Amino acid sequence: MNLRTPLAALVAAAALIVTSGCAVTRGQESVGSYVDDASITTSVKAKMVEDKNVDASAIKVETLNGEVMLSGFAKNSVEKNTAESIAMKVKGVKGVKNQIAVRP
Repeated sequence: MNLRTPLAALVAAAALIVTSGCAVTRGQESVGSYVDDASITTSVKAKMVEDKNVDASAIKVETLNGEVMLSGFAKNSVEKNTAESIAMKVKGVKGVKNQIAVRP
């Protein structure tokens, strides 16, 4: 009996099983889009740190597929709107969800 054919079939089947786990499935990001999102988040935070009208330490920035979500607290509506404006101007941002709460 020739062992090459069954052995080759077994190796091919194992390779298919292992490589199918590497595919991006629905709801997941590819490595490239994850890196892009991380870059956007970093850029938004850096621009907030530069702006004296925004307390960057009180605002959280998260990015998924180019959509930025801002959360945290602002002293007033001007700070909240400035943070949103900063995020919208960053390259690669497709949209901004502003969930920042204004402290009373």
